[in-house]
Amino acid sequence: MPTDAIKVAAVQMVSTPVVEENFSAVRRLIGDAARQGAQLVLLPEYWPIMGMKESDKLAHAEQLDAGPIQKFMAEIAREHRIWLIGGTLPMVAPEADKVLNTMMVYNPQGEHVVRYDKIHLFSFTKDNESYDEARTIVHGTKVASFEAPFGRVGLSVCYDLRFPELYRAMGDCALIVMPAAFTYTTGKAHWEILLRARAIENQCYVLAAAQGGHHPNGRRTWGHSMLIDPWGEVKSVLPEGEGIVIGDVDPAHLQRVRESLPALKHRKL
Repeated sequence: MPTDAIKVAAVQMVSTPVVEENFSAVRRLIGDAARQGAQLVLLPEYWPIMGMKESDKLAHAEQLDAGPIQKFMAEIAREHRIWLIGGTLPMVAPEADKVLNTMMVYNPQGEHVVRYDKIHLFSFTKDNESYDEARTIVHGTKVASFEAPFGRVGLSVCYDLRFPELYRAMGDCALIVMPAAFTYTTGKAHWEILLRARAIENQCYVLAAAQGGHHPNGRRTWGHSMLIDPWGEVKSVLPEGEGIVIGDVDPAHLQRVRESLPALKHRKL
């Protein structure tokens, strides 16, 4: 296992229905992270567009390795020489009038290295709140991870957080990433406790990038982007609004946690 710590950052946004506005915000925030030494940057779910209605994203669906959103991510990864984990963007799906909610990962040369299509689709109804992602999104089917210089990075998105079996299927990860657009209601109740649980039970770092504020479409997202260490300690957090969370992924600390409490070696199922 590598011994050098690597600085990672999560970008928190309040995305709008205007893709160009969101490009501008990401360019500014990634620039801030890179100037502070971040070598890996995570964007939130739905970062390029939070439409006025659910179907707005259909007009922005892209084919693999084609389209302005993917071109933008590849260029900014190459410009700053970072690993860029691109939250999610809408990708063309096999079903009419639906998209895949897709995470694209780029290396410091701006090359696409892995894709993850969100597997678990959120639905929630309480009082005047109602959501059902399956109306416009197709389920992904494949667990995904990639090898970074400091170890394996497991990929998950938002509602995936509630399904611990997904993380076991990733294998031994040094870092799990979680781009999200948690609602204010569900985020207030469960966001931090679930993130910390995933870090503790998998004995790895968790980096979460969230939408965090009042959006033009009337939706309010919870925010609280954070970095959590393998002991379950929150190392950095941003409650609300645009900004970045930044900190170190330290392989030596990860190894110390696993040696002092070898829970992963004790698994029987």
